[in-house]
Amino acid sequence: MEAKRAAGELAVEILQDGMTVGLGTGSTVYHSIQAIGRKVADGLSIKAVATSIHSEQLARQLGITIIPFSDVEEIDITIDGADEVDPDWNLIKGGGGALLREKIVADASKRLIVIVDESKVVRQLGRFPLPVEVVPFGFELTERKLRALGCEPKLRTADSQPYITDNGNYIMDCEFGSIANPALLAEELHRIPGVVEHGLFIRMAAQVIVGRPDGSVYELDRKQP
Repeated sequence: MEAKRAAGELAVEILQDGMTVGLGTGSTVYHSIQAIGRKVADGLSIKAVATSIHSEQLARQLGITIIPFSDVEEIDITIDGADEVDPDWNLIKGGGGALLREKIVADASKRLIVIVDESKVVRQLGRFPLPVEVVPFGFELTERKLRALGCEPKLRTADSQPYITDNGNYIMDCEFGSIANPALLAEELHRIPGVVEHGLFIRMAAQVIVGRPDGSVYELDRKQP
């Protein structure tokens, strides 16, 4: 908890008046939204878009101004978490179920700041099951196509029913074990009809802040190509 809080709070220090800020989803970003709320109470003037209904509700409770996406041309900074991050700053995201909205917001951002605790830093992606958002229609066929890529897909459930994303879709959690070539896998996933989006974020991060259990933080160095 201390590691997540430290990383989440440090990320908001660079926010400035007038910025449009993307609010991610998850337990680490919760601390960032709380910190932003305190800064807004102290006079910081920003506008924000949220990647999930949960994050939007929390932001509104804290007095953070939420604007519709129709009013957004570009997002200055998005702060979001990750389930895994590798030495190239490739990410697996979607454990919280918001991967599609998270990717839309990240792609519209000048900078994506990723905040994680040390347990999320890995040498190779894939230990965490890769979330893939799929349309409900024909999801069994989509599942077979996913399995053909070498994973074991599992339909995410909640209360013994299929988990429904904020977009009305299902999520397949795909256990690959290890992903040697994330960029290639991303392309292969997009070729499958029925796949809406996947949780591989390929070199989209501009900065990775890592929190340690003792409350200290550091910035992850990026492996040079």
